[in-house]
Amino acid sequence: MGAAESSSLSSASQVMAVDEITTISERSKEIDPVLQKLKSLKITTPILTSPPLESSLTDLLVRKPSSSPAPGTLDVKVVLELFTLYRDWQTQKSLHITMKQEEIENNIEVADALAVKLLQRFNYSVSAMKTTAHHLSEVHALQVDLGELKGRLTEVISNCDALCKRISAEGPEPLRSSVKPFTVPTNKSCN
Repeated sequence: MGAAESSSLSSASQVMAVDEITTISERSKEIDPVLQKLKSLKITTPILTSPPLESSLTDLLVRKPSSSPAPGTLDVKVVLELFTLYRDWQTQKSLHITMKQEEIENNIEVADALAVKLLQRFNYSVSAMKTTAHHLSEVHALQVDLGELKGRLTEVISNCDALCKRISAEGPEPLRSSVKPFTVPTNKSCN
């Protein structure tokens, strides 16, 4: 029984360690913008000076104006102020849209210029690659031609050497002293 009590007490103390209360010692100095806007609101004069007699929009639009202010008419100053606010808001919005539009147009012009430059560089790279590929394709044919020329030259040199040796061995006396055989260069010196 003592062991069961101690295990239940230890589990209860573990549960209590999880339940904590956190207190904040300092208040945040930042002001909530929504709260600030709510505090800045003011009560304005109502648009209607008295309850309207008309029950629908058609009644308001069709009604003939009278010379004296009738009950339920709109206050002209308030309506003028509302239209002025609306006009100012529209002006600000149109300026903002114009600025954004100019910024977007500038970005499009920059992107177009960059695209043209990239296209020119790409075309130049493609042209250089085609030229290089063409030159490289001709290299093998040149190597074959060079090998053939090298073989013919070796043959001509060995024929000249054999001719010089024959003249020096069997030729007339005045030519023997002037002709000397020469050696054919080895492949190691050509490479």
